[in-house]
Amino acid sequence: MTRRLPPLNAVKAFEASARHGGFSLAARELGVTPGAISQQVKILEEFFSKRLFVRRNNQLQLTDAGLALYADSAEVIDRLSAMTQRMLEGNLPSRFVISTLPSVAVRWLNRRLEGFLAMEPDIRCEIRVEDDPVDFTRHHIDLRISYGQHLYPELVTIPLLRDEVLPLCSPAFLARGRFQEGVPGSIPDQDLIHVDWGASFASYPTWAEWFDATGTERAPQLGLGHRVGMSSLAIDLALSGFGVALGQRLLARDELADGRLLAPFPQRLPLGYAYCAVHPHSRSQKRTVLSFIEWLRRDL
Repeated sequence: MTRRLPPLNAVKAFEASARHGGFSLAARELGVTPGAISQQVKILEEFFSKRLFVRRNNQLQLTDAGLALYADSAEVIDRLSAMTQRMLEGNLPSRFVISTLPSVAVRWLNRRLEGFLAMEPDIRCEIRVEDDPVDFTRHHIDLRISYGQHLYPELVTIPLLRDEVLPLCSPAFLARGRFQEGVPGSIPDQDLIHVDWGASFASYPTWAEWFDATGTERAPQLGLGHRVGMSSLAIDLALSGFGVALGQRLLARDELADGRLLAPFPQRLPLGYAYCAVHPHSRSQKRTVLSFIEWLRRDL
């Protein structure tokens, strides 16, 4: 049976236009004029008898048909590109680009990635540690572990886990008797470790909110305690015996399990958003992406 295929040049022009959000950047990438790109896209629209792009407010947007075609065409072109590289350079291992938040990278992913790599021995990972937002296209990112479902509305976002925070301290610090067990309000302000996530975040629970949840009327003075810009640093300070951190359970999982950190009070608060796996539509059927998401769901 004869296989019916669309014109490859038209598919390349469409995929580049969809990825860049316009004809000009696609033309620059492919070394042709914007008019040539527009003509190739028109050829593809005629081939499928479907409109693939619409213009809204001087911006090029994918139609439903265009969105469906982009997911498949990008996957096909990625695979052709990988095949070309293997043929020209030898049988290189598949590269998987993961982007993640700093605290997740240093206190969770780095300790568990070996489990995924053991499952996928032919994969070579590139780990990008960075804050949101990230440029998936420019850096060829396959998947990002992000905080919140709202940051990349044009991409596929899969909620994984909504973490929670709770007071954490070392056994040695607890033994000093700096506060009365069972009495939340007895923790001195100078022993509180605060996390400042910066101006972009307002969803991280504070000590004031935690005290309120315990029924304690308390407004801690931030200037008296330690203050750090990463949740992982707060846990590190608590581990070193410098106070009580309002730390994330996910990031302190190992230390809680082996007793290096204790939770002296049971009250906990959920984070404002869930951690999510985010990836381009073009990666929706990529086997490595699906395998990694499944692994994340099992381990988180």
